Amino acid sequence: MAEQRGEESLSRYEEINERVKKGDAAVMTAEEFVQAVRATGLVKAAKEVDVVTTGTFGAMCSSGAFLNFGHADPPIKMWHCWLNDVPAYRGLAAVDAYIGATAMSETRGFEYGGGHVIEDLANGREIQLRADAYGTDCYPRKYVETTVRLDDLNQAVLLNPRNAYQRYNAATNSTDRTIYTYMGVLRPHCGNVTFSGSGQLSPVHKDAGLETIGLGTRIFLGGAQGHVIGEGTQHSPKTQFGTLMVKGDLKQMDGRYLKGATFHRYGTSLYVGLGIPIPLINERVAATAALGDDEIHTSIVDYGIPSRDRPNFGRVSYAQLRAGKVEVNARSVPSSPLSSYKVAREIAEALKKWIQEGLFLLSRPIELLADDREFRPMRLRRAEPRVGDIMTRPVVTAKPTDRIEAVASTLVRGNIDHLPILDDDGSLIGIVTSWDLAKALALRKTSLAEIMTTKVITAQPQDSLDVAIQKMTRYNISGLPVVDDAEHVVGIITSDDVSKKVVGRRPA
Repeated sequence: MAEQRGEESLSRYEEINERVKKGDAAVMTAEEFVQAVRATGLVKAAKEVDVVTTGTFGAMCSSGAFLNFGHADPPIKMWHCWLNDVPAYRGLAAVDAYIGATAMSETRGFEYGGGHVIEDLANGREIQLRADAYGTDCYPRKYVETTVRLDDLNQAVLLNPRNAYQRYNAATNSTDRTIYTYMGVLRPHCGNVTFSGSGQLSPVHKDAGLETIGLGTRIFLGGAQGHVIGEGTQHSPKTQFGTLMVKGDLKQMDGRYLKGATFHRYGTSLYVGLGIPIPLINERVAATAALGDDEIHTSIVDYGIPSRDRPNFGRVSYAQLRAGKVEVNARSVPSSPLSSYKVAREIAEALKKWIQEGLFLLSRPIELLADDREFRPMRLRRAEPRVGDIMTRPVVTAKPTDRIEAVASTLVRGNIDHLPILDDDGSLIGIVTSWDLAKALALRKTSLAEIMTTKVITAQPQDSLDVAIQKMTRYNISGLPVVDDAEHVVGIITSDDVSKKVVGRRPA
């Protein structure tokens, strides 16, 4: 099907560019075009408009920049490299490096990262360069420390392997604790919903069939002209998760559209301003360019479940998300954006102005992007045990009315450290440890009900071991009762189980 897409476009591109050169091109932002179609109908609006401009301004974690520093005297072949104490990738030529947006400072941690370095460079700020080397005959220097500005660099190329997601899942959190994610801070019990993307301004949504976006498409990138250089990583247009790989000259960019960011207790990133002109080469393109926020939907996904296939709370439109309230489990929940619609609109307006003033010509793609690609998850070829595979069963349990002396004897005989407490229906209501019992005996307590912990951290048989280990680490505990969907105890997993049954089996 790819060869049929955009086949009528050549003469249309030439026609539009002639109008751009003469200052006669009819250009609307995507927001304006949505309104025009609703006022006059698709056919009439499409005939009167040449180009629809789009915009997005959100965190693009895959962003980064290739930098060339020039040679020192004597020269150095950098082995390790840091920019403002942020490590840069050095598996390149002698004085080339790649600074990734999510790399974090070794001295400032979450406070500062690669995204901030790129922002500082774009704003003309001085950056500390530090590098070491093992030394060679032609590159004898073993250490360098200096400062650089963007103007000092030979090349500074912003290259983002994955940008401009067609859409993002909205995020919520069903667990009983606050979690910290790339979708921001998510409060417990579905206390909020966060979302990203610019909806009706989103570049790839405006050309959902990918008939005008491809290799060589000229775009607005970081306040300058850039290009699409291919499909982005994880490109999955069949599920409306199309992505773009883009590049541009960082030296020409504006720091207003490149902003380093920190996601609290998650990591660093870079907000990138991107806009794409969509030439209306046919009615199919015009129809997707006319979609409004009320017609563009995404899913509300439970990020509290640490799984690739997270539970889904249903679909929601961008109009609902932007209104500030959405419904989750029949309850109204506040929604908030992580990307800036205001800046996205500004980018679409700026791109419109460039075209109207003849400063920006459209480029017909050399090759269209694949429209049938599907995201493939990582294939784990080595079997990984789950909690149910290594948990201990059957489980010794007790009732809250049991006397402490009798329970202590049971633990000693069975060499047990964790004792789940069940009610008369067999449901888990508490837990005690051998340490709890030792303290209870010292304090002359008589029943388990007086000493048991009632807020029990549990696991399920299908959980990965990573999830169980994270829980034990987070709550500083050494064991988890394993429960089924009815909260009945089916096993117990401890740090000893992990150590003996998993770590002990792994080859050195």
